[in-house]
Amino acid sequence: MKKIAIYPGSFDPPTNGHIDIVERGLTIFDKIIVAVLINPSKKSLFTTQERIDMIHESLAQFSTNIEVESFNGLLVDFASIKNAGAILRGMRAVSDFEYEFQLALMNRKLNNEIQSVFLMTGLRWSFISSSIVKEAASFGADISDMVPSAVYKKLKEKFDLKS
Repeated sequence: MKKIAIYPGSFDPPTNGHIDIVERGLTIFDKIIVAVLINPSKKSLFTTQERIDMIHESLAQFSTNIEVESFNGLLVDFASIKNAGAILRGMRAVSDFEYEFQLALMNRKLNNEIQSVFLMTGLRWSFISSSIVKEAASFGADISDMVPSAVYKKLKEKFDLKS
């Protein structure tokens, strides 16, 4: 039986930290489903489809081992539908731990057959978040080494950045 994990997030935009988690997660799981959260109450820079497309392009070399889909509702319900036995989460710092710990306990309460697996983001990406990347890009900063090239191209279009 395949080991399948769900890697959920808003991915607005996907960063090299996100890609790092997927790449390293594939050393543990046979398949990772990158699950882009649809959250109408959150103002996103990119549409859900744009985020899905950027993730697909950024992870093209792993196309046989990943899927990218959007979802709404309870994560554990989505994981059950997809026959995933784990939820994969990345943590950058101790500050992420409390929130992730609460989510993991709630998910376990809702469905104790789905495990939470945490990977520390690679050290070189530990300071990066989608929010920080968007803010820096909005001021014209060079964020080209913080995001995959497909994402950088879309950020350049959104913020009219110079190469």
